[in-house]
Amino acid sequence: MPRIQGVDLPSDKPTHISLRYLRGIGPVTALELCEKVGIDPQRRAKELNDDEIARIATTLDKDYLVEGALRRFEGGNITRLKEIKSYRGERHRKNLPVRGQRSKTNARSRKGPRKTVAGKKGVKDK
Repeated sequence: MPRIQGVDLPSDKPTHISLRYLRGIGPVTALELCEKVGIDPQRRAKELNDDEIARIATTLDKDYLVEGALRRFEGGNITRLKEIKSYRGERHRKNLPVRGQRSKTNARSRKGPRKTVAGKKGVKDK
């Protein structure tokens, strides 16, 4: 099982599919990377030798933003939005949907499970 950038790549899948397990590498980038390094994208990942894995790793370090560096970059962007108090930054801070989705109903994956408020509905004052 090859290991690149701290991620174990599945060995039974073709190389171009295995490379997609790295954050920041999608279908097009995986094929482009295989072409740059000179590896057949249909070869299984377990068939790669140490030299080819090292070439992939050095190319990733040099030309692409993946895994930890990409996470830090994205986190920095979100932190910047929060610091300048933009609308999107405020949505991130309040843990609400950022890209314009409705939040009166739905948005449960972002807001978490429902929190019932006592006395809100069906209670009459006398």
